[in-house]
Amino acid sequence: MSDNKNSVVNFGAAGWGTILYCLFMFFFYVGMVNDGTNVLAPTVAANLGCEPGTLIQINGYMGMVAVIGFIFVGQINRRFGARKTAAFFTILAGVAYIICGNSTSIPMYAVSMLVVATSMMSAGYIAGGTLVAAWWPKKKGIIMGYTTMGHNFASAFYVAILTGLVAVYGNISSGCIPIGVAAIVLGIIGAIFVRNTPQERGLNPDNVSDEYYKKNYDTADDDGHIKDGGWTTSKLLSTKELWLAAITTGFFQICSVGVMTQLVTRNIRDFGMEQGKALAIMTVIALIGVIGSFIIGVIDDRIGTKKTMMMFGLWYAIALTFNFMSTSVGLTFYISIFMIGMGIGGSANFTTSLPTSIFGRQGFDKVNSVIFPIQGFVTAWCFVINGVVTNVIGDLKIAYIIFACVALVNILLVKFVDEHKYNKDFAAELAHK
Repeated sequence: MSDNKNSVVNFGAAGWGTILYCLFMFFFYVGMVNDGTNVLAPTVAANLGCEPGTLIQINGYMGMVAVIGFIFVGQINRRFGARKTAAFFTILAGVAYIICGNSTSIPMYAVSMLVVATSMMSAGYIAGGTLVAAWWPKKKGIIMGYTTMGHNFASAFYVAILTGLVAVYGNISSGCIPIGVAAIVLGIIGAIFVRNTPQERGLNPDNVSDEYYKKNYDTADDDGHIKDGGWTTSKLLSTKELWLAAITTGFFQICSVGVMTQLVTRNIRDFGMEQGKALAIMTVIALIGVIGSFIIGVIDDRIGTKKTMMMFGLWYAIALTFNFMSTSVGLTFYISIFMIGMGIGGSANFTTSLPTSIFGRQGFDKVNSVIFPIQGFVTAWCFVINGVVTNVIGDLKIAYIIFACVALVNILLVKFVDEHKYNKDFAAELAHK
């Protein structure tokens, strides 16, 4: 163990445990809040006697209202630490999901989905992002590549799992219970075994040697004497890089979440697929995404987050355009499937990777408490876009060209990012060279 710069596996047993914990939190987030909508919205809507598009729009609106919750959870995360925050809100999300599946009215669905979205997104991104920044400040690209595989595994298997549970139990009310219980168990495991920093396990950030750590990392505030890394909320909100980081990462999430939450519905409605084939296509995309997560994570670590995001934006715009152009299940359709798969595998990587690149690990819990609510608000617009397109236009492919335009605009925004402007570890490494 020395600089550990080029290794993509040397993270130690405790490190891998933390990675897997974050991966499973992302699995439940994507399943419960995003992709599970393919099953949850129409089945609950049938029980309530309303249009599925109505519940889809509610998901979007609740995602926006959840921004208020993210602000409070950010403060909780700073006070109690990422371990306790992640555990509590994962457990709360599991309980709320069971209630959501048993909704007897639209307001009941809205409130329980609000709790699910706030809790699971807070656990995965606010607390989980803080864990990643503390444990792997310079290898966050590949680490996010691993943790966001949870998104892809959820996209591959969650809808099938929930569909199977509904078939076994005969209703969505009972089908949601095993998933909610599994989330509760994950939270309990995290509370027992996860630690806030690698130092609590006798390790250095990025699993580097003591000698390398002292020479190439900023160790001046290892004892935390400088509160919040010197950041205040007002100072962060007046910082250009914070807004750029929040908006650009949120824009890519609009593309991925927007596509995956309605993928099965589009393939059935617009391409005439049977449900089984539509689910199979979603599974294939998600499994391609597992590879995409890894590859984009490696590229991120090799050439930097900014360059990776700009290339990624072009890739995603082309992928979505190909899907928009597809009038049948032909060549352009399958090209789009492959490219979208690689895209969903990488878009979530940037939500933590870019802020960590810019601000570093010092005071990251403070930075994340401000940046993630903005990311969440931006991302939630994908549900509004899908809901409006579904109810008003009635042609889901229009949403794809909207998302493609979002990806292209994002390339221009990323160009203005100063990638390592406030990163003290990066500055220390430059000084050593």
